[in-house]
Order: sequence, then C-alpha cells, then structure tokens
Amino acid sequence: MKPIAWVTDSTSTLDPEFAKNNHVYIVPLRLIVNDESYKENIEITPEQFYDKMREQEKVSSSQPPIGEFIELYEKLKGEYEEIIAVHCSSELSGTFSTSLQAAEIAETSIVGIDSKVGAYPIREMIMRGIQWHNMGFSVNEIKEKIENIIQNMSFYLIPSSLAHLHRGGRLSGSQLVLGQLLRINLLLRFDEGKVIVDEKIRTFKKTKQRLLEILKKDLGFIKDVCIMHANNMEEALKLEEEIKDMAPTLRTEIMTFVPVAGIHAGEGTLALSWIKNNNINSILA
Repeated sequence: MKPIAWVTDSTSTLDPEFAKNNHVYIVPLRLIVNDESYKENIEITPEQFYDKMREQEKVSSSQPPIGEFIELYEKLKGEYEEIIAVHCSSELSGTFSTSLQAAEIAETSIVGIDSKVGAYPIREMIMRGIQWHNMGFSVNEIKEKIENIIQNMSFYLIPSSLAHLHRGGRLSGSQLVLGQLLRINLLLRFDEGKVIVDEKIRTFKKTKQRLLEILKKDLGFIKDVCIMHANNMEEALKLEEEIKDMAPTLRTEIMTFVPVAGIHAGEGTLALSWIKNNNINSILA
C-alpha cells in the first residue's frame, strides 16, 4: 500500500497534473448555470463561469454530492495507509462535513482538517504537507503544522458588488442602501472560517492603500503573497505593481479567484492572501 493520500475539493486551486503526481484527489464543487450543474474545473473553467456571470445568467454553486466522496473513500482505503482530507471553510460550505460523513459511511479512517479558508492557502497547506511528508514527518505532525498555517494566514477581499453580498446574506438591506448611497467600499477578511467586514472605506483607491498597509506590517514574516481576482486581471496587475514597489523582494503570484467568491462578492473582486512565519522554502519557486 502507498503511504498517504490527500483528499480536497476544487476550491484548493491545485494544478491537476501536480495532484495526479502527488496522490491528491480533488472532488469538484458544482457550479450551477441556469439550473444546469457543472463540475468545477472539469466541465467549466473559472473564466468561462465569469463570462456567464457577465452575461447575467443565473448562477450559483453547491457542494459535491456525498456519493462522490463515498466512492472515493471506498477506493482509497484499499490503496493507502493514511488519508488526510483538507477542505474549504466549514463556515461557508458543507463540503468538509460531507467528506467526514462519507468517510464514516465508507468505514475509512481519515485525518480531517477544516482549512477555515479557501483558494491559495488550501493549496499551500497541501503542497507544504506533501513536502513535510517527504521529509519524514508523521501524519499527526503534518496536521499540527497545517493547523499552524491556519493560525498564521491572512486573507483579505475587496468585493466589487454590495448587491451580491446582500443576496448572499452578508449585508442587510439597510447596509446595502447606505453603502450604495455613500459609495462605501468594504474590506473583508477571513476570521475563524467566516468572512467578516474588517473596514468600511469611502473609495476603492483608499481601500487598496489600506490593504497594502496591512500587508506591509507582515513583510518581515513572509516571502510570498498571492493576488486573486474575479475576472479582473487589469486591477490584479496594478495591485502587483504596487506591491513590488513597496516590497521588491517579495514573491507575487496572480490567480483567478474560485467562482464561489465571484458569486458572493461579484465579478471584479480582488483579494490578497499570505502566510506568516514561513520557515521552509516554498515549493512554488
């Protein structure tokens, strides 16, 4: 039997070829367009999904069906000695809970980790976890190290649409009206798995400046930062340029945001994420 398998979902943004070569199994979330369901990153790309959003088609998302997880765990328990499952925040999706339930039904022992986030940080947890495994760390030690990443990650968003946040239940009707009247921009952040309003700022430019100020405070503890965008490469490139002016040696990466973020925050949303206390060399180099 092979020593270890990883199970995650499509919000992890892992490259399929990397996953295939490193015993990572990705269960795709479902993206729904005009009541038709697509497997994320398999039957529809993020770019295609955002195009459909722009065309004002009816879009939403859902977690993977439990049967897909059960089938996977039935297969893996006969092939691997241990399994680590890392999923998107349980506060935002039922995927993590469904994965645990499926493992129990399949009578498969797994180590489950609620990432309390999505996108870039999940990818880092798994890629670094694979490296730690190759260095000889045990599954329990890897879990402890991943939990340390969770405690030391930062994830901020500048949503493009207050209306989308209102429809998703993250803004009340009165907050929506007031925000639109005053042209308020929100700075959101992940906090213990939830997305909360960190600050309310009058202009987009000032909101970006505030985000850069927050990043600047952590520059002594990080080597990498990821810029995410919901079909807004132009602003992502501008933000990258501002970061490079502020911190020339900081490594930057631009990533298209997972569609679920666009559904709730709107096309054009920007995000920034980094992990403090990175005391091992990044395997993204």
